[in-house]
Amino acid sequence: MRLTCPRDELAGRLALASRAASSKGTIPVLANVLLRAEEGVVELAATDMEVSLRVPLEDAGVEEHGSVVLPRLAADLVRSMAPGPVSLTHNENEGQVQVSGGGSSFSLNCHQAGEYPELPSHSGVGIPIPAERFVACAERVVRAASRDETRPVLTGVLVRMGPDGLTMAATDSYRLAVRTVPLDSPPSDVREAILPARAVAEASRLAGQAKDADVEVVLGDSQAVLRVGGISLTTRLIDGQFPDYRQLIPAEFDHDVRLDRAEFLAVLTRIGVLAQRTSPLRLSFEQGQLTVATASDQVGEGRESMPVPFSGEPLEIGFNADFLREGVEGIDGDEVRLGLISPLRPGLLRGEGDDHRYLLMPIRLPG
Repeated sequence: MRLTCPRDELAGRLALASRAASSKGTIPVLANVLLRAEEGVVELAATDMEVSLRVPLEDAGVEEHGSVVLPRLAADLVRSMAPGPVSLTHNENEGQVQVSGGGSSFSLNCHQAGEYPELPSHSGVGIPIPAERFVACAERVVRAASRDETRPVLTGVLVRMGPDGLTMAATDSYRLAVRTVPLDSPPSDVREAILPARAVAEASRLAGQAKDADVEVVLGDSQAVLRVGGISLTTRLIDGQFPDYRQLIPAEFDHDVRLDRAEFLAVLTRIGVLAQRTSPLRLSFEQGQLTVATASDQVGEGRESMPVPFSGEPLEIGFNADFLREGVEGIDGDEVRLGLISPLRPGLLRGEGDDHRYLLMPIRLPG
């Protein structure tokens, strides 16, 4: 194999493909990046057997076809080289690949392409979603997914596409984030699957770098393919039944408090500095006023009040500081609506519309 590619493109594409490489070390070859220069295909690829990335090298000039598994450090090495073209040379069955350019020359130990597992198929016709809408969904939902591997379904994001648009939902059983955006060409039937949160986050990152492109989503029986800007991300699906988020969200609330988003977020940020993992934020509502407070034996205590259009009997409720702040951050617009029923029932954060809903379980307050 022999090819030449501009330094910046090669370094950037190597770094991008490396994001799917395995960091667990159980299968050493998966910690590296496969380079394929075959007839009609010049691409970098990596997988950890859950998520796979295929990244094209569009400006590469191929003098001799072939494949090789490049070490992960190749991205940093190429980036450190002088500007200009970089050449890669590998002779079949040899254990080294030659990297040269700008007066530098390196011989790197490598794996043979035959050692790399077969990558999953990335074919199929999907549903196009404008990149900015995909990002708007994913960024605000994926953070609510669980990191507890003992409950695999909750580590994923439910992706649902149908006549009503694209809906994403995630929950860790303490909070639930749901967002819906319209589709320009919605399917007539409903298609849904549970994707690993990591895969959705990576696809969102790619979409954020391709603002004018579409994200094409293909949902299969056992895997999903997400394509953006010529890059294909393939991920396995998570088996199981996702909680019915529509039944979890109360239909009515005793209080629907409208808060200035910027002011509320500033208060939560300041008071949240003192909140420890085991010390919730105490939200005390009374006529025309909200007081946010917290107390910790290790740090101290703090409180701050802000005017709110609240009426009725005083109400106190506790929430996890980080979860509440993240929920407010995910709301668009200048106003946040907080729906409340009682100190022991979940609260619901919304914006002006119902396109984004963030349900948060309360924490029982002492005393």
